[in-house]
Amino acid sequence: MESLGSFLPIIGIFAVMYFFILAPQIKRSKQEKKFAAELKRGDRIITKSGMHGKVVELNDKDNSCVIETLAGKIKFDRSAISMEMSNKLNAPASKK
Repeated sequence: MESLGSFLPIIGIFAVMYFFILAPQIKRSKQEKKFAAELKRGDRIITKSGMHGKVVELNDKDNSCVIETLAGKIKFDRSAISMEMSNKLNAPASKK
């Protein structure tokens, strides 16, 4: 019974790590995959590198999309699109 008591702090540390580190990362990963899957033509987006554009074409074979910018059309992987920044861009303007 004493050996179980000595492992209790280690088990507690793993539980805390799971609930404060791993679970939020898993949730965020699922949200990003859902966001990438729900992209459609005409969506205004921002890439993780900061490039602004509009989705012109989606390709499900290689999970990419073509984005129209002021410089022209560029092909990006869907995982390169920033979920947070794109949501902020498309959010309705709040009244002050």
